[in-house]
Amino acid sequence: MAAIGAIGLAYASSARADPAPYQGNGDGLGFHDILPPGTNGLANAASLAAFELDPNNKPPHNHDQYAMYGDLVYAAPHLKVQDLGKYYKDSSFGVAPADVESTTSPRADVNIIRDKGFGVPHVYGSTRSGVMFGAGYAAAQDRLFFIDVLRNYGRAQLSSFVGGSSGDRSMDAGQLVTAPYTDAELDAQAQALPREYGADGQGVLDDAQSFIDGINAYITLAKINPNLMPAEYAAIGRPQGPNPWTLGDIIAEASLVGGIFGKGGGTQLAWGQILQSFQSRFGTGIGKTLWRDWREPNDPEAPTTVHKGSFPYQLTPRRTAPDSTELPDRGSLKSDKVVVASSGSAASSRIGSDAASVRRAAHPGSSVAGLLAGALPTSDSNALLVSGAHTTTGHPIAVMGPQVGYFAPQILMEEDLHGPGIDARGAAFAGVNLYVELGRGRDYAWSATSAGQDIVDNFVVDLCNADGSAPTLASSSYLMRGRCVPMQTVSRTNSWTPNAADTTPPGSETISVSRTSYGTVLSRGTVHGKPVAFTELRSTFGHEVDSALGFSDFNNPDRMHNAGDFQRAAHRIGYTFNWLYADNRDIAYFNSGNNPVRDPRTDPLLPVNAKYEWKGFDPAGQTANFTPFEQHPQVINQAFITSWNNKQALDYGASDGFYASVYRSQSLDDNIRKGLAGGRKMSLTDLVNAMEDAGTVDLRATRNLPYILKVIGTPSDPKLAGAVSKLRAWVAAGGHRRAPNATAPYDHADAIAILDAWYPLLVKGEFAPVLGDALYKSLTNQISVDNDPNNGGSHLGSAYDNGWYGYVQKDLRDLLAQPTARARHKPNKHRRVRRRAQRRAAHQAVRTRAHRRPHRRQRPRRPAGRAPDLPLQPYHRIYCGAGKLAACRAMLLSTLAQALATDRAKLYADSTCASAGQAGDQRCFDSITFRPLGALTQPQMAWVNRPTYQQALEIQNHRPR
Repeated sequence: MAAIGAIGLAYASSARADPAPYQGNGDGLGFHDILPPGTNGLANAASLAAFELDPNNKPPHNHDQYAMYGDLVYAAPHLKVQDLGKYYKDSSFGVAPADVESTTSPRADVNIIRDKGFGVPHVYGSTRSGVMFGAGYAAAQDRLFFIDVLRNYGRAQLSSFVGGSSGDRSMDAGQLVTAPYTDAELDAQAQALPREYGADGQGVLDDAQSFIDGINAYITLAKINPNLMPAEYAAIGRPQGPNPWTLGDIIAEASLVGGIFGKGGGTQLAWGQILQSFQSRFGTGIGKTLWRDWREPNDPEAPTTVHKGSFPYQLTPRRTAPDSTELPDRGSLKSDKVVVASSGSAASSRIGSDAASVRRAAHPGSSVAGLLAGALPTSDSNALLVSGAHTTTGHPIAVMGPQVGYFAPQILMEEDLHGPGIDARGAAFAGVNLYVELGRGRDYAWSATSAGQDIVDNFVVDLCNADGSAPTLASSSYLMRGRCVPMQTVSRTNSWTPNAADTTPPGSETISVSRTSYGTVLSRGTVHGKPVAFTELRSTFGHEVDSALGFSDFNNPDRMHNAGDFQRAAHRIGYTFNWLYADNRDIAYFNSGNNPVRDPRTDPLLPVNAKYEWKGFDPAGQTANFTPFEQHPQVINQAFITSWNNKQALDYGASDGFYASVYRSQSLDDNIRKGLAGGRKMSLTDLVNAMEDAGTVDLRATRNLPYILKVIGTPSDPKLAGAVSKLRAWVAAGGHRRAPNATAPYDHADAIAILDAWYPLLVKGEFAPVLGDALYKSLTNQISVDNDPNNGGSHLGSAYDNGWYGYVQKDLRDLLAQPTARARHKPNKHRRVRRRAQRRAAHQAVRTRAHRRPHRRQRPRRPAGRAPDLPLQPYHRIYCGAGKLAACRAMLLSTLAQALATDRAKLYADSTCASAGQAGDQRCFDSITFRPLGALTQPQMAWVNRPTYQQALEIQNHRPR
């Protein structure tokens, strides 16, 4: 112990980096943020023992932002200006002298100062290397075990690290399919930065090395000081602690984070198979027309972030090359095997062994690391910004943040970094937190939502044999530019023994994927009898770390002076994100991503023959031509900007079919328009209220129920009429799932329960009879019918992102717009209308010549910034009741009766709630769960659809231009 004390004294006495003054460095003021549950993620043996004696006995700063975040739902939408500080903390630069809790100097050129209020690490370096070293050291202080989980997950070796549960093994296999890198390739990515980007690339490489040095310095101390070592290492049978970090670890984690949050697309094969099913059921021409209704690549009704202007991307051309699109012969498609060998417990407890299975699998909750499975939402962040022309102070206001799930400790960590070329505070993914990824600079702030536009394509690659013999599905070579080229195999062998955290018996497993220049092989089959492989190519593959150049610019005050600088920096980020910006004068938006320039003769919605490569494709460097800056959706000083992972701009095609006419961003738009109605202006508190109020909206209630209830009318059955009355009252009150306080039931609890039981029944009753059971199942496998707060027991918090809400509304709207529906209320009039309706019913599958041409893009007039209220683009047939209003009404009443008979205990059955003694409780069923990625747990939190980390901003000052 004396030696440990001497080391600590040596570090303290050698400190020469001085902290900048509180709110120094040109702090623009007006910054607030929140990140629950708290900054400190270290649980050493002593703190774990104290927690096990009393779960309320948590280490300092482990839980101190939990209540601030969770209680806002009870204050909104009536939050007062003076109460903002109760729910957000001051995120000014630095630490007030009276608020300094501790100062650590792990190297002579850096100080890490922790504040008393929340324990945020404020890192001050006299050198650039010192700041990066301090960021790495602080990451290890707050998240050492978590970042070890993430780097092993990124390397597809979780099971070797924490145990061989089926969940961890599934995650390994899924990650290898997404990012099939060898260890040498991971290291080489970082080393290639100077060659590819010159001085900027060398700067990122130098920063990364200093960051790693900081992590490893902490690991060295923790190995001799047990108070610094996370107790989780003993639990997984690794009391010696972690291995040192390398550059490859940063790339591995970047591939994990980018692969979850920063990509879109890769579903062309799945949608192609659905197209085949539509054509089998409805015929070739009509089937494709109806398929495009469901695919919704460019619905002009979809709410957009950019209100004016068109940014064409991912649109189907009028004519495609006949041989460019290739779909598998019926029954020929087989997913490639990923699990190629297993022994011990792996042989007796199998996971899905093919690429399709591992993509769907991962069993949540099966071990420490298995808690990550299914708990990382891919598209649930939001942002609301209002320009200064429409605020009470004349300064822009913003409430914005990323939704990355709820963990204990969080996957994001806070940091405040200052030194040469860096002045930034905010949050970043722990383990790749060289730079603040979401936060603020001296006099500006930024955030992001996942965009998910298509940067991943499925290619159809002809198989071959090098000896010239006839190829088979098992061939390990493929045709590339006329030559037969061998596939590359990337494998991982993981082995494990039981430990206290995962008692899976000993075993081992080898996972392997085949890789081509056109991406990872997912499956094989035949096209017109010819053996082919279907691959997945991501435009950021091999370039996971390149986006660091944009983040470095965000943090650099010398490169960030205005909205234009921000947009140019965002363009350097290859991942698919919607970037939001505010300073004291401007708001801005930019959509980033390496959008490949595709061959104009191809349909981007379907698998493409590999001979139609991306333009400028270089298989050696894994690069291609990407769309230029001006073609990315962007805007500066629009009246207001909202983003909730919705469509970016008109004509910006959807990658996976989710940009429908109904989207939860409309709840944000509604609240802002209400706040600005009649020329009124909004305050920051108003915007916080708008955000939190939208966060408790049940989108089915506000966007679907009005049409459903209009079709039903007033039922004659008293029981059904009573249920309808409750539903109407709930809709009139705003359709919220919220309670007045922490112990009260939901307002309109009965109506909520009715819709929860009714919705899956009515959706199936609306669509399945016309689609048929098989096609209905295929569509529900591709797009979930509902995305409720419980999320299949995941308790993710985020909800109403990817359901069938647009399909339901538009179909019922089309039904009600029919002449038969309008004439029903006047049975003695408009005979000609009824006759026309009868003729129309006989031809409702395809109604107009324009509709028979699915490639023709309709461009109806739409007021800037307003969601459409009229049926601008109806579907090509009506599904509910096969187009008959009476039949649709009968189905709705029948399914409503079924819903009313549902046992509420079964409706809200949930293992998490049962274990907490709240079986069948409606609010518990919705509640947010903090997944423990460590030894300490957190209580559940009341549901709200809100970002995990969030800023509330009204920036006051700006540096001189």
